[in-house]
Order: sequence, then C-alpha cells, then structure tokens
Amino acid sequence: MVSSSRTAPGRGRNWAELPDDVTASILSRLGAIEILTSAQMVCVTWRNICKDPLTWRTIDMRVDLDDQRHIHHDLEKMCRDAVDRSSGNLIDINVDIFGTDELLKYITDSSMGIKRLRLAHCYDITNEGLSAVASKLPLLEDLEISYCSFSHEPLEVVGASCPLLKTFKFNNRWYRWPREESNDDALAIAGTMHELRHLQLLGNKLTNDGLRAILDRCPHLESLDLRRCFNLKLGGKSGRRCAERIKKLRLPDDPIDNSELVDTDIDYGSNDEDNPSAFPDVDYMFDDDEYEFSSGNDYEDNDMDDYDVYPWLF
Repeated sequence: MVSSSRTAPGRGRNWAELPDDVTASILSRLGAIEILTSAQMVCVTWRNICKDPLTWRTIDMRVDLDDQRHIHHDLEKMCRDAVDRSSGNLIDINVDIFGTDELLKYITDSSMGIKRLRLAHCYDITNEGLSAVASKLPLLEDLEISYCSFSHEPLEVVGASCPLLKTFKFNNRWYRWPREESNDDALAIAGTMHELRHLQLLGNKLTNDGLRAILDRCPHLESLDLRRCFNLKLGGKSGRRCAERIKKLRLPDDPIDNSELVDTDIDYGSNDEDNPSAFPDVDYMFDDDEYEFSSGNDYEDNDMDDYDVYPWLF
C-alpha cells in the first residue's frame, strides 16, 4: 500500500511550509545574485527571510564568466543593495569583475566588522582605492586578491592596517614571456604580514630571495602555495627549508586542480606593435558599459505589496 504521507503525483512541495531555519539554510547556499533575482520571489516567507540582515552576513557576488545572464544586471547596484540589507552585520564578501574604488569604499564604510574579503578580476579597483580602505578593515583575517592589477604598494598598507590577517591569497597569471623577476610583493608581505598562517602566491614573479624573506619574517606560516612561481629554484636549501617548515606545501609545477584558478597559467606572449606590453593577446569578454540593465528594467524598488522586486531578466 502506498503511504498516504507521500506527495500526490503532480503536486509539488509547498516551499512556504518549510521551517524558517531550513529555508535560511537553503538560501545560504545561494549567491547574492540568485537571491536578489530569483529566490526572494518564490513566496512571501522566503521574501521575509531574504530581508533579514543575518541573511546578508555573507555576500557572495561571484560571477560565472561563462554565464551570459549577468551582463543584464547592474551588479554594482545589486552589491550595494545587499550591503544595505546586512545593516552592518557583514563579515564575509566576494566581489567579482564589477568592483570599483567607489564600491569598495561603500562596502567598508557600511561594515566595520568584515573578516573575509575576496576581490577577483576587479581591474577598476586601483592601488589608491585599496590603500584608502585598508584602515577600515581592522578585523580582517582572510584576504584574497586574484587576477587584479595591484602593485606591492597597497599590500604594504593592508599588512600594516590589518594585524589579524591570517590568510592571504595574491594570485596572478603567469607569463613565460617576457621573463621577469620581482620580489616587491614578497618583501611587502614579509615586511608587514607577520601573523600569516596561510599564503597563496599563484603565478608570482618572486625569486628565492623573496621566498627566504617570507620564511624569515612570517614565522607562523603553515601552508604555502607557490604554484606557477617558475622563477623559484627549490632543489637546494630553499626547497629543503620549505619542506621541513611548511606543513602544506604546493610547488611551482604542482597541477592547478581548482577550476577557479585555471586561468593562471598562460605560457605565451606577444611582442607585436599592437600589444607593446608583451602580454598575451586576450580578448576580454566584458566592457565597462555591459553591466547596465536593458532599457526599461531599472534596478529600483517596486511599491506593489511593499516588494522591491528585481525584474526577471533570463
């Protein structure tokens, strides 16, 4: 006999009947973009939970570069709205692609308790912009900067301003040509980030001198990721020192096994006149003006039933 407790064929689950804690757990697995454009429109119960500031303690604005749907959204406005909803409770935020100096200032002005910050592909955040907000991140413990265009200068400011920093990821693409060596990043880290436990430097130009400085000045380091740091020569004392001291060590030739990091390894360059920087000929997918909503779909509040509903754009 079929149990009468089973959902009858053709009838879906009533999501509004889920306990609030279960619903909150479901929503916590979604990114901010999915919540703002979809989840909050499921039902009134979900809508109310999506307005709870505690829902926005973590704001994940990561963007799938292969997903074209996001080009219709004003992601910077959406991020500001998410920060507003947190009501100062924000502790963890991911910002991809659309980050600017102005947005970073808005985030740090609104939230003094941030413990984790991730910036990826944020080419519009400048050295000056990051340096200016560093003092507003006194509780920062975990910082990731991947595929941005920062020099070593803001790293020094961040290190001096964030004494609780325990995890730092500073990832770049590796270009085999032109061959360059630079220990500026390594010396900035060694000079200011003495409490680090975890350091990731994918595709960095440091040499053995820079590595020695880090090992000398970061005595608590437990894990060190040096994948694609091909200027390093770890067959001698430096390699032995790393192996003896570091609990979790990733070497330059170790494979990149995280799908988010596959674009760090670029083994070719260009010296033609059209590309004097000798960087690879990369066609970037997005221009600055591609992050606007389509005509007639503004990102604004809707007075109907007190819902500030985001338009369906996919």
